[in-house]
Amino acid sequence: MVPSGSFLAPSALAASTDLQHANMQDTIKTKANLEWRNGMPYSTAFGDVYFSSDNGQLETEYVFLQGNDLQSRWQALDGSTFTIIETGFGTGLNFLCAASLWLHSAPADAHLTFISVEKYPLTLQDMTLALQHWPALKPVAEPLLSQYESLLNTGSISLFNNRIQLDVLFGDATACLSTIHTKTDAWFLDGFAPSKNPEMWQAALFAQMARLSHLGSSFATFTSAGTVRRGLTAAGFAAGKRTGFGKKREMLHGHYTGTPAGATLHG
Repeated sequence: MVPSGSFLAPSALAASTDLQHANMQDTIKTKANLEWRNGMPYSTAFGDVYFSSDNGQLETEYVFLQGNDLQSRWQALDGSTFTIIETGFGTGLNFLCAASLWLHSAPADAHLTFISVEKYPLTLQDMTLALQHWPALKPVAEPLLSQYESLLNTGSISLFNNRIQLDVLFGDATACLSTIHTKTDAWFLDGFAPSKNPEMWQAALFAQMARLSHLGSSFATFTSAGTVRRGLTAAGFAAGKRTGFGKKREMLHGHYTGTPAGATLHG
């Protein structure tokens, strides 16, 4: 948690309050079941990898940072706060890439709130091993690892002189998101592939995304699955395709319009 007397932006305070409530719903955390295949973390529960074997860091930067146009948005930030909500914390790679870009691009007095959900958190040992793949992220990874046990215990830590607040809700993605009220500026729609984890990629999740978005909230995801695109548009998101990363042909990105696909406007 943030030390007493430390600055906490209003959005971060709301997120922290939301987080405490959400984490009360799931006090017993089931740690991730991992196998290490050729030095890469592999989920035995979902039969899928945690990050791309092509280059996980470059994929995150391409899919989530560029897909949400974060660098230009942060350089032109006209407010003091920005919020990201992510589905699937995993190894923390997406968070670390976002944190690094924020520290280099956003105004020094701006505050980032990063909210993620994770059903099966990694142990500190597995997290440490996984992040050794990305030596360029060491300046942001070391502070995270030093507070990772606290994150597992409390669900909330403050980093980089309070410039970034990280909140992780432990449990089912849709159930966790249903307990919070913080509006987000960008979505990292991540997690294991829809074919591996179909329970997450459902209309109920997209409805929570809509509830927690404001007009113009962006999203990006590595998948281009038709069921995901249709689910997002039905929930009020404009969803377009762009070239995917590495071996993936396409990916989805877009923003919240508030108008579900097929809805009729009156007046």
